Amino acid sequence: MSDVEAAGLHELADLIFAVGRQLRPPTDPSFEPCTPIEISVMRYIHHHPGTSARAAAEAALLPSSNFSRVLRGLEKRGLVDRVVDSSNARGVCLYPTEKAHQNLQYLRDNWAQALRGIVDDPATIETVNATLRRIEHELIARRRGADPRDSRAG
Repeated sequence: MSDVEAAGLHELADLIFAVGRQLRPPTDPSFEPCTPIEISVMRYIHHHPGTSARAAAEAALLPSSNFSRVLRGLEKRGLVDRVVDSSNARGVCLYPTEKAHQNLQYLRDNWAQALRGIVDDPATIETVNATLRRIEHELIARRRGADPRDSRAG
């Protein structure tokens, strides 16, 4: 990899991090604020309702002891339901609650308002979103030791 390519990839990661820091949570009093780790867990549960605790912990890059603490906090605040897995009585399935769906809607509305007018071309927005989805998918596949070309879904 050339120095120019490495510098470009560094800038991409740096900008992703910087943009994420600029997006603030909603100020609506009904919004249940979450830490970045809780957001990571909730994001996975929203995208994979009925997921196992193990899969959610792996996706959030948390050891099971830390994940258990985060999950208990999310349950206590009414954002996650833990349901016994019908195919494995020792397992649980995690679901976002109605409050979590409402929280996500507050977040979507807030972030849409924050970004409105910055990039107005839907094709550009979709290209950026598709690129970021691919980056996320391939980073996850690399972390798991899989060949990201085996499956482009994600």
